[in-house]
Amino acid sequence: MTLITQTLLALRLEDATIHQNLAVFPLASDARRVPDYLTLDEALARKVAHVTEISESGSVPELFFENDSAERIFLADGEELVGAKQNRILNISILVGGTRKVRIPVSCVESGRWGYRSREFASAGRKLFAKARAAKSADITASLLASGRRRSDQSRVWADIDAKMSALDCESPTAAMGDIYEQRKSRLDAYAEAFRPGPDQVGAVFAVDGRVTGLELYDSDATFAKFLGKLVGSYAMDAIESDRPAPQPTLEDVRAFLGRIQTAAIETFPSTDLGEDLRFGGGEVTGGVLVHEGRVVHLSAFATAK
Repeated sequence: MTLITQTLLALRLEDATIHQNLAVFPLASDARRVPDYLTLDEALARKVAHVTEISESGSVPELFFENDSAERIFLADGEELVGAKQNRILNISILVGGTRKVRIPVSCVESGRWGYRSREFASAGRKLFAKARAAKSADITASLLASGRRRSDQSRVWADIDAKMSALDCESPTAAMGDIYEQRKSRLDAYAEAFRPGPDQVGAVFAVDGRVTGLELYDSDATFAKFLGKLVGSYAMDAIESDRPAPQPTLEDVRAFLGRIQTAAIETFPSTDLGEDLRFGGGEVTGGVLVHEGRVVHLSAFATAK
């Protein structure tokens, strides 16, 4: 039995909370665990971490991350960093050890700017929308298999942002993903207010327009609670694009999705810093898992487009 299967089988799947065309099925765990790391937002707020361009001239697919603290810092796939020469999102989840300096793989989400606004990046408090994260996830796996690098298809990321901007009738002078979120804030806030973390909830399965589309799982209910708002925003950004009522998936539909994750072929790679990166894809699901010290720190999975 793989670690992914063992982890998923230990969870309790609960009935969904539904707001309009977004359904969220909680995943709960009886194993109470206190996080042994700071999140990226916490570390930046405490000023014990710094994210900068890798040099004065910069490089689109990489940033420099410095952890000044003795604590580990958890960076989650899809989180947006704003400032410096252009806004970026994290390509993968990373656990950075205490007092470590590492290069982190990123993608640009602001194609119309290449000039400094600040010397360091700040957290935007949001994630790349789920549909684009799914495509990026598959591209990261393909890049790892082909070259050992965690590179996205940057052109596709930009195309996904342009398509979202067009679909939601948004404008941005620098083609920034963040401007879409700001211009549709009131609608996204309505989704965010509809969902709250439940007791012992460590993850969730998300469904948009009646179709199971993704899963997010963390090693602690405390961590999940910190990320729920970003996750809802990521899926809600796709939900407001269609905004149509649909029959909601059943618990059996969700269990079938979890089963596809358990049977997916897995490839293992050394992590950017602590732990290992597990990648799966090529079938009906795609995703990645950050594993450290024999536990799943973060698992993200997406249904592939039909």
